[in-house]
Amino acid sequence: MQPIDVGDLLADSRAPSKQQSLYQAIQSKILQGDWPNQARLPATRTMASELGLSRNTVTAVYDQLKAEGYIDSKPGAGYFVLLHPEHFLHTHNASSKAPLHASDGEPMETTLRRNRPFSPGVPDLAHFPYKKWARLVQIHMQRSILAGQNDIQGSFALREALSEYLLTSRSVDAPPHRIIVTTGAQQALYMALNAILNRGDRVLMENPGYSQMRKALEQSGTVARYFSLAPQFGDDLSLLNGFDGQAIYLTPSNQYPMGHSIDTQARMAIIEWAKASGGWIIEDDYDSEFQFANRPYPSLQGLAAKLHGEAAKLIYVGTFGKAFLSGIRVGYMVVPESLVDSCLQLKDAISGCSPIHIEEVLADFIKHGDYLRHIKKMRHLYQQKHAQFVSSLARVYGGGIEVMSQAAGLHVTFRWQGGPEAIDVKEALADKGFTIRTLDYYCDEKALPTMPRWVNRALVAGIGNSSCDDIEEGLSALNAIFSGE
Repeated sequence: MQPIDVGDLLADSRAPSKQQSLYQAIQSKILQGDWPNQARLPATRTMASELGLSRNTVTAVYDQLKAEGYIDSKPGAGYFVLLHPEHFLHTHNASSKAPLHASDGEPMETTLRRNRPFSPGVPDLAHFPYKKWARLVQIHMQRSILAGQNDIQGSFALREALSEYLLTSRSVDAPPHRIIVTTGAQQALYMALNAILNRGDRVLMENPGYSQMRKALEQSGTVARYFSLAPQFGDDLSLLNGFDGQAIYLTPSNQYPMGHSIDTQARMAIIEWAKASGGWIIEDDYDSEFQFANRPYPSLQGLAAKLHGEAAKLIYVGTFGKAFLSGIRVGYMVVPESLVDSCLQLKDAISGCSPIHIEEVLADFIKHGDYLRHIKKMRHLYQQKHAQFVSSLARVYGGGIEVMSQAAGLHVTFRWQGGPEAIDVKEALADKGFTIRTLDYYCDEKALPTMPRWVNRALVAGIGNSSCDDIEEGLSALNAIFSGE
């Protein structure tokens, strides 16, 4: 519970004494619910100083309120509100204040639901090096030079570390001056769209595809057009030849949510489309760090840079949200030099500089090898989880479930024929403590009627924040649902 600030507490000058005036002001705050139960009152010295009263006056008022049951004191801790006015008075706060803690209700419950087993897009939250992270955060939080306004482009130390890491791990051509640090990948995507497109311009993206990108397209006033490179939807790259729009958006390393990689031939065709049409490519390098069966393809950006150099019209987007922690909210984009200024103007307009203390911590993690060690550890752990999930899933529904996604990333996408629809399975699993998504969540609602009927019997399960026990328990629950138990 936050301590109470003296704030707008006003003593009534019409009261017969200063003591009575202060008593009435505090009593009113408590009875109205403005000062909630268990909140710590200002120290007597602080209260006296702020209101221009003697400390003896404040102490006398506190003693009176304590005697009447409004407040209580704890040795060495101060005075605390004791009364629950909402139990017997109608207060304006009783029904309007949002609960803050897990015991208080829905907001914390919503957070827990988002991170429950099988929640897609959530990394393993139990195996993060919290102690080392906390030490570095403490160090950088004490650097006064970081406490003021900072570079809109983001920490140079992080951009420098990213430049080397992306080149060696993903073959990305990313000098520091062309990297822009963002508040997650979502901001990077929004900035990319607004930097290169006008309202009404058309963007080609896969369907099913990343639902957050559709939101960014809508907010930017651009129009989505759809195709799919997933084998289950025909893998039809020919649609690209007839596309007369201005940009294409892809997650080529591990398409979300269908879970396939775009091969070299398709990558070459996409790059040549951009060259011939003058269009842009937005590459969202989702889940590139976690390939289990094969070596990952080099980035589309690196290939385009080799083929066309500075003329390549490609924006590369990445994030630490999946490989590291979602909560740190740090992403980045690599843009051609001609786009740097316009992207920085957009970032300045929508958010200003991002939290540089966290960026400096990330820079240290990357430079000292901690980030790469964490990636290697998590790759091994996620591979184990993926293998266990697929193996256990083979025993569900009499072996009648097909895994559609490749052995990569933090999710498994699967479908079945006959039996319950995905939405019913999702709701039944939710009642058992598992949060899973239906495949149609990732589809444009307007396009659903034209899509195969099996889309209604397909699910996307996250394995990142699911322990091995969670996987066994969840798939046992899934089998029971299919069996009608």
